[in-house]
Amino acid sequence: MKLLQKLSLILFLSFTGMQAGAAQQIENIVVLTTDGLRWQEVYQGMDPVLAADKEYNQGDSAGIAAKYWAPDPMQRRAKLLPFMWQYVAQHGQLYGNRALGNKVNVANPHRISSPGYSEIFTGFVSPDLTSNALVNNPATNVLEFINQQAGFKGKVAAFGAWEAFSYILNEPRSGVPVVAAFEPTGGPQPTPREQLLNQMLCQSFKPWGQHECLDVFTHHAAMEHLKERKPRVLYIAYGETDEFAHAGEYKHYLNAAHQFDEYVKAIWTYIQSNDRYKNKTLLFITTDHGRGDKVKSEWTSHGSQVAGAEEIWFAVLGPTIRPTGEVKEAATLYQKQFAQTLAGLLGLQFKAAHNVAESIKIPVNKK
Repeated sequence: MKLLQKLSLILFLSFTGMQAGAAQQIENIVVLTTDGLRWQEVYQGMDPVLAADKEYNQGDSAGIAAKYWAPDPMQRRAKLLPFMWQYVAQHGQLYGNRALGNKVNVANPHRISSPGYSEIFTGFVSPDLTSNALVNNPATNVLEFINQQAGFKGKVAAFGAWEAFSYILNEPRSGVPVVAAFEPTGGPQPTPREQLLNQMLCQSFKPWGQHECLDVFTHHAAMEHLKERKPRVLYIAYGETDEFAHAGEYKHYLNAAHQFDEYVKAIWTYIQSNDRYKNKTLLFITTDHGRGDKVKSEWTSHGSQVAGAEEIWFAVLGPTIRPTGEVKEAATLYQKQFAQTLAGLLGLQFKAAHNVAESIKIPVNKK
């Protein structure tokens, strides 16, 4: 027994040292979320049942099949998310393929967006966020915690397609600038490109009213901020996957997921082309909730009554992250662990008035 205890201690200290080594080389983090993208599409690609269903395929099953169909799920997922499977899988780690027993769950019982995003960034299940109502989140989030640390003040920012992000991240209290939905970007001195983006955003088609803008505006506003203001921590939240799923438009849902993959590629390409970020920056990619699948018609839905809506996924890519690819070990991880994981990879310990879940032990390479 004593020998086993000693071996366990040695392994624990070794792994802790490995994580500390990672934190010394990871200087910046970019967090990306795409709302309600199911693990089923991430790991299996296009669902042939949904693609063939006239209720969901928008009368274009042939077009969907031409773009995303392949007989093997691994080929289908690579067609849908080529950067994820041709690059991230080769150089990073992907979690949440439940077919392999690797599970990632939301811990909150609501399985909707505001509680999910709060869980990601506060590290616990808030009793105050039970709906998507626009109320300032009283819980401290990891972005505001990082913004208060030496070397990070004024170097943390967030961009979200949905108006609720200003409330979820409690912009007035946190001090983290949040550009959400149709808010103009660039602050008091926008660059010429930001001025153009603001004009285009104002005049753009608004399929979801003033509540949410198209992802293209959020993406390019965040990219301009990244290039011009060089934040150390940046959060970008895309929303079209959820909107098209709720509408039952599987073709648009797939296209939005494919476009998200293109956005991830563009961000990583820029990061690796810039000396300030190259080989110093981590990408953390995930979603806020899952969707139904046990009952096929529930793929459009999520919530406490929808089976499978608690099932999510995440991926990490960056310096010292061991390139294990698709994680195949049986395990159950939780969304509430993300906040401490992000802090830990920067060499910080996230502390708040509420309890914060322990970090996920991300395998890293020794220095």
